[in-house]
Amino acid sequence: MSDDTETIEMIHEDALPGHESQLEPKPDWQPHYPGSGRLKGKVALITGADSGIGRAVAALFAREGADIAILYLCEHDDAAKTREIVEKEGRRAIAVAGDIGDKGFCERAVAETVQRLGGLDILVNNAGEQHADKEITDISEEQLKRTFQTNIFGMFFLTQAARPHLKKGSAIVNCTSVTMYQGSKELLDYSATKGAITAFTRSLSENLVGEGIRVNAVAPGPIWTPLNPFGGASPEKLKDFGKDVPMGRPGQPNEVAPSFLFLACEDSSYMSGQVLHPNGGTIVGS
Repeated sequence: MSDDTETIEMIHEDALPGHESQLEPKPDWQPHYPGSGRLKGKVALITGADSGIGRAVAALFAREGADIAILYLCEHDDAAKTREIVEKEGRRAIAVAGDIGDKGFCERAVAETVQRLGGLDILVNNAGEQHADKEITDISEEQLKRTFQTNIFGMFFLTQAARPHLKKGSAIVNCTSVTMYQGSKELLDYSATKGAITAFTRSLSENLVGEGIRVNAVAPGPIWTPLNPFGGASPEKLKDFGKDVPMGRPGQPNEVAPSFLFLACEDSSYMSGQVLHPNGGTIVGS
């Protein structure tokens, strides 16, 4: 954990960002298979890597040979666990605490990553927040600004900071959502940011593909992570969480992480501007 980085206080109306250490049952983050060196010698910066999908991505990337910069807000216990997971895979890890909605923090986090890990090859913009509201009139101005600040401004800030260090063969993978394609009646501001992220992914791909830098995204469906129980979902909604998809259950983080790996490594060398959909069988437009 960075000793000189102060976490900016968040504006929120619930228990975000949430601790995986307090979540029951615990999400499955463990990689399913032995590594094959697909990210050998690479350095990956992953936002929201302390828990949920981010932790599973960090574990899988480490198993495939990457050193990991773990960016997180304030869940120090979760971040320490992810760092331990990466180091048990024989890779280096640093944990940097702060708010990605702060441009200055993003610049410092990238600089620390490059200084301590020797470079930057893969940027995973995974961190996000959501707030459930039944009526659009329930969304406060502060919440609206906060959701966009984290979910889309943070991606711009980190990508701007990372851009000078990315080179031919580098990859950016953004996390959008099935809500971008289906909508969500109780996640109006969140869904709007996910639409922005998909457009950002496609536009950034057009901007960087000529430089040999690929930009893609993953659009998870209902995945069991701290984001949902700590993001304001009602007990009634949590009881049936994920049951409305064709597979009839929520997904686990380690069922999503392979999509990020595929887009980060050379297996997807002919793909840019695309979105993968680990969502339990829901058919959506691409």
